[in-house]
Amino acid sequence: MIRTLTTLGAILWAAQASAVTCEKVTHDGLRYTVCEVNATAADLRLFLNGEDGEVLGHFSSVNETLEPEGKRLAFAMNAGMYHDDRSPVGHYVEDGQEQMRVIANPGPGNFGLLPNGVFCIRNGRADVFETLDFVDQTPDCRFATQSGPMLVIDGELHPRFLPDSTSRYIRNGVGTSANGARAVFAISEDYVTFHEFGRLFRDVLNTPNALFLDGNISRMYDRAGNRSDLGFSLGPIVGVVEDMPAN
Repeated sequence: MIRTLTTLGAILWAAQASAVTCEKVTHDGLRYTVCEVNATAADLRLFLNGEDGEVLGHFSSVNETLEPEGKRLAFAMNAGMYHDDRSPVGHYVEDGQEQMRVIANPGPGNFGLLPNGVFCIRNGRADVFETLDFVDQTPDCRFATQSGPMLVIDGELHPRFLPDSTSRYIRNGVGTSANGARAVFAISEDYVTFHEFGRLFRDVLNTPNALFLDGNISRMYDRAGNRSDLGFSLGPIVGVVEDMPAN
């Protein structure tokens, strides 16, 4: 069922009762799937390589690596831009180990459309930081991924976004609440502009800071919704991990 803005508040409150809740949302006639994660309780992680050093690349491969722990994915999404070899373009930390430094200077493409940002996962919270703010604060992230551009910065849309833009793609991103308790992931089901996507996070999802993760290649996994998007190998993947049910 597709939800509208009038029922979104109830959806977001429902997420508090579970680690992650996904729902269909429409805004300005455009369709999205929105997944809210309770960052105070969820086992939220980033994944890139398996124990053999090979890129995982697919939701199914992440599930295979979790199986020996008695765990599985409840939700997952591609989580930042990557090079041809699937290595992260920007800052990347996995389980406390930095694999790529912060890139703070302008550059080509969407990643270099400053300001960009970092999604940081710490114990009991998750936050989107604008990159220079991240460098100043140096938070101790257990997991972190850098991407760009920022969609929302302290409650304001990225200054380079144009209301009349004709650049439309399937896009995905993440926004966080000011207290770090809510991490809200969204993927568009229609082709959207940056301006439209940013307004979703600012005006509907009520996240004062939000980060674009990628476009065109965007994919999502939702176990409860029986969704597992297929495609070529991804780079970083963000996921909520849950216990496998007892036999």
